[in-house]
Amino acid sequence: MLQINLDRLPTSDELPDSDNLPVDNEDQNLLPNVLLFLLNTIWAARLDWFFAADMGIYHTTGINPRVPVVPDAFLSLAVERKKGGKSRRSYVVWEEQGVVPMFVLEMVSHQQGGEYDDKLAIYANLGVLYYVIYNPEFWRRDLHQPFEVYRLVDGVYRLEIGEPYWMPEVGLGIGRCQTVFGNLPQQQLGWFNERGVRYLTMDELAVSERQRADVAQVQVDLERQRADAAQAQVDELLARLRSIEENS
Repeated sequence: MLQINLDRLPTSDELPDSDNLPVDNEDQNLLPNVLLFLLNTIWAARLDWFFAADMGIYHTTGINPRVPVVPDAFLSLAVERKKGGKSRRSYVVWEEQGVVPMFVLEMVSHQQGGEYDDKLAIYANLGVLYYVIYNPEFWRRDLHQPFEVYRLVDGVYRLEIGEPYWMPEVGLGIGRCQTVFGNLPQQQLGWFNERGVRYLTMDELAVSERQRADVAQVQVDLERQRADAAQAQVDELLARLRSIEENS
């Protein structure tokens, strides 16, 4: 392994912000950003987390600190949302007080990217606690499952079971879900609470609120109809009584 001078590490301003490799399908951009938008709602009051998509992670556990690993998405805790009040160009571990991401997501695409071997070894060596591989299209080709969660145990990744999978150290669960995005039904990844209930997107929350409002309006209409029907019965009974009195 290359000898690294920890006293002369480059700064984030000196390092490229990514590997400049384009994604090869739209979901590699869409799904991580959906997860990010959800976190902005779930953890809106928290300022101690950072989630990024397609951003380079620079670290000192590889062959060269100038060579990043670039996951499709990652989440770090106990760091600033905005480092020094500014947006990060990249995630430089030695500028983050040594905090490595706790969660990393890789999405398998047409071209195999070493998700099950090379990157697995990189993330294990880096110390990422949870490594998720999402492979909805090519899992048969790769002889794996469409959704896999690995947890780091004694420096080695262990394949976990259960979906959604609850990550207590993160305070979130992760799993697949069927949703509608842009009026198109599709499978996505979502965050879940400890009870396995999925956190809804803002659009889904808006739809849910409209549905609740519609149900409430239907209930109001039914109550009004019942009241009108009851009043009609009372009016009819009073009319009969008046008729009887008039004819008696």
